Order: sequence, then C-alpha cells, then structure tokens
Amino acid sequence: MSSENSKSLLRAEHISKAYGEKQVLKDISIHLEQGELVSLLGVSGSGKTTLFHILSGLVTPDEGKVYLRDQDVTSTPGSISYMLQKDLLLPHKKVIDNVALPLLLKGMKKQEAREKANPLFAEFGLEGTQLQYPSQLSGGMRQRAALLRTYLSSSGVALLDEPFSALDTLTKASVHKWYLDIMQHIDLSTLFITHDIDEAILLSDRIYILNGIPGTIKEEIVIREKKPRAEDFSLSEEFLEYKRQIISKL
Repeated sequence: MSSENSKSLLRAEHISKAYGEKQVLKDISIHLEQGELVSLLGVSGSGKTTLFHILSGLVTPDEGKVYLRDQDVTSTPGSISYMLQKDLLLPHKKVIDNVALPLLLKGMKKQEAREKANPLFAEFGLEGTQLQYPSQLSGGMRQRAALLRTYLSSSGVALLDEPFSALDTLTKASVHKWYLDIMQHIDLSTLFITHDIDEAILLSDRIYILNGIPGTIKEEIVIREKKPRAEDFSLSEEFLEYKRQIISKL
C-alpha cells in the first residue's frame, strides 16, 4: 500500500483467502477515502462478497489486514456496517423498529432507540412510515429503510452488496440520485459491489476491477467527472470510453 493512502478512512492491505484448496482472493489492496463512493466490479465468482465479509470482520483473511481510521479491525465484526442485496427487513416488526435494530443490539432501550432513529426518517425520505410494516412499503422505500438501518450501525463507512439490483430502471435512477445526496448530507463513505457497469460509472469516484480465480485487482479506474453527473452523461463519449475500458479488463 502506497504511503499516500496510509491515512485512508478504510484500507485493506494484501488480503488473501482460501477455502481448503480453493484460493478465492490473492494479495488484494484497496482503500476508501472520506466521502468517496468506490465500486468493486467483477464477474461472479471473483471473490467480491468474500472480500466484503473480510472487510466487515465476518471472515478472517489468511493474510493481510483491514484498517479503519488507522485502527486494525481485522476479524472484528461490528466495526463496519454491511448491507446485503436483500433488504432483510423483519416482516413482523414496524419500520422504525427494523431501522433501530442495530441500536437495540448494542444494548439501547427500545424507546431510546426509536427516539434516535426517528429524526432521520425525514432525511431518508421515509417520514410517515415509522409505524407501518415492511409489506406496506414499495421496493424503493424498503431499500431506503435498509440503508437507514445500515447507517445507524455504521461508523461513517457502509459496505453495500448490490443494494439496487432488484429495483426497476426508473426507481433505480431515482434511488441513485437520492443516495448520492444523502451520502453527502450525512458524510457517509461507501464501498459498493455491483455487476452493473453503467451503475458503477454513474455513481463512483473510483472503480476497482476484481477478476480471475483467485480474484485479484486488475485495474483501478478513476471517474473524473464531478458528481452529480450531468443527466446526459450516460450518452457521452466519455461515458462510453469508460465502459470500453472496463469491458476490456473483465
């Protein structure tokens, strides 16, 4: 890891992992800076989810370390929040109690947890849903609730594993814009798994391409256009050039 990244918000250094005889990851080094959204893009089976499990402390790497604000958090669950592809909202609990679940798990009383979570509902576009049940929410609203829950369990860093893949195209575009706005508003930094090349280019400050068996970092691509991107950015020659560059590495 280069010295200029030694003060990164989150960094993984020389991560390798095998399950039995199968080497899944080999010598992975990545970093996330304050306020960035960085995408991890690669084909299925290249080890993206295994890397997220290591970053979140759920899995111990065979080699390498994970640092959050220069503190070694390798194999320490709960240091970095992790949102899976499915929203995993509990159907029998009201939305506010789903959202406040990380606070309850940390030992906070139910009423106190509700009072801490409640003011954030308006910021996340969820005002009025507190006492509803997940089945009463649209797919986009359920994702917002899951993201709010992730934020409440985070320390300013969120790992998102394809959180928007189940949304239709129009809903996804709306949620993309909202998520970039909310990231800036609450000073959240995000590492993001996606299979969607267009999504990665539209959302990211940087893209890591993870490929091969075992998975290795093939390329780091910096998206230079400022965010939020112009509405017609996806039709531009610059966008197509990024896409060509990515496809050539996959």
